[in-house]
Amino acid sequence: MIRLLAILTITISLIACKPEGRIYVEFQELSPEVEWLKKDTREFKVPVEDNSLAYNMSLSFRYAEGYQYQVAKVKVTETSPSGKETIKEYDLKVREDNGDYIGEAGFDIWDSEHLVEPNKKYEETGTYAYVIEHNMPKDPLVFAMEIGVILDKVK
Repeated sequence: MIRLLAILTITISLIACKPEGRIYVEFQELSPEVEWLKKDTREFKVPVEDNSLAYNMSLSFRYAEGYQYQVAKVKVTETSPSGKETIKEYDLKVREDNGDYIGEAGFDIWDSEHLVEPNKKYEETGTYAYVIEHNMPKDPLVFAMEIGVILDKVK
């Protein structure tokens, strides 16, 4: 019950505090068992209406206390509106060298936001698809709760 209340509180605060210039934000739950299987990919449909602008693309990672790794390795497949596919891998740092968790805490749940592509320029307008999967050596990735995509206009 406490975990559910914490998740609800954090979700509402994130929705209510939409920063200026934010054009897309979506979070998807990974599993009710608080784990992420490699086969459980998540897909995000991101509309890009103006390709003359630069954007900051970030990934959000929600995890529970007990997450044992310093990073969450993810593989992101971007598919443009015309079908061009690009694959990139990112290390989302979620623990400091001393073991402290990184991000905003809510009881035993942590939210971290990671700028992965600053000043990103899109070649085309339309809807881009992003498929995200974990790229960690062990499967399942335990204590992983949500993954998200955030796109902001560069100011």
